[in-house]
Amino acid sequence: MTDGKAGLVKAFQDATAAFDSSGLCLFTSFAWTLDDVAPQLDAACGGEWTTEKLLEVGERIWNLEREFNRIAGITGKDDTLPKRLLSEKANTGPAKGMVNELEKMLPEYYRLRGWTEDGTVTGETKQRLGLGN
Repeated sequence: MTDGKAGLVKAFQDATAAFDSSGLCLFTSFAWTLDDVAPQLDAACGGEWTTEKLLEVGERIWNLEREFNRIAGITGKDDTLPKRLLSEKANTGPAKGMVNELEKMLPEYYRLRGWTEDGTVTGETKQRLGLGN
């Protein structure tokens, strides 16, 4: 039951980073979408803000954070969950009897992010997002 989850995580992370960086209270994201934020930013700051532009901002933020963490010594080896979540079956809810399948989702997530197999931001991704080499 991992189909599409990596894409959902990426989309949510990008949207949340963009929303959070707008200066608006993150809790309003439960009622608003980036479609609501874009015209507010445009009115306040100019710059022809669109939902697509905000999603790119969010993606840039995630990649900059990833690079910062890499320089600080945090690598793909640190992309894990507590052992209990990786080995114990869920007791309740829709995932009852299932174990987290992070090892299946992480490679897809890295690919969607434009990172290497070990979770490093590629030069192509940096260039596409205007983040330098």
